[in-house]
Amino acid sequence: MSAIDLAAVNADLGRNAPGLVAWALGLGQPAIVTTNFRPFEAVILHMVNQVRPDVPVVWMDNGYNTEATYQFADAVTRQLGLNLKIYLPRRSRAHREAVDGPTPALDDPRHAAFTEEVKLEPFARALRETAPKVWFTALRATDTAVRAQMDPVSINPDGLIKVAPLLHWSSKDLHEYCVKHGLPNNFDYVDPTKGEDNRECGLHLAH
Repeated sequence: MSAIDLAAVNADLGRNAPGLVAWALGLGQPAIVTTNFRPFEAVILHMVNQVRPDVPVVWMDNGYNTEATYQFADAVTRQLGLNLKIYLPRRSRAHREAVDGPTPALDDPRHAAFTEEVKLEPFARALRETAPKVWFTALRATDTAVRAQMDPVSINPDGLIKVAPLLHWSSKDLHEYCVKHGLPNNFDYVDPTKGEDNRECGLHLAH
């Protein structure tokens, strides 16, 4: 893995999403693709699935998703035959709220612990159990200022190769891909760990 020329890969394939997926899976290493089933997530799932249908699809289901998001998750999983792996927090939403109350506000000191419980710890557990060397993510440069500075391919300090094939795609690009391939979509999505648009949830800062 240390022999990968990141600058060359990003220059050659950084704006060629299918080519980047094929390159990453061609490394022959264990891979995962993470999803939160937000708008246009079917694109990355379809793109990876077309090359290797058995790649584990990791979903950290925080328990706070909308009905539409759960329905979309089931629909796209059935349509693509995804190898879906669902990771839940150690406590259910009902348990957490009974003890700690509703979701803390962004300026509440407890919000960091909330994010750790419902997203970061389940993801750390997923990484331990799936032990990937390649991680596909649907990050887009337009999401946040942090993501705008990322490269399509990077290597985390732990050696995990992080691949964001859709980094430079626009919403129009994603919509057209969905239409072309007959993919479902979901626009009724909420992430309680982010709270507002253009804010990091912490996952891509920690990993």
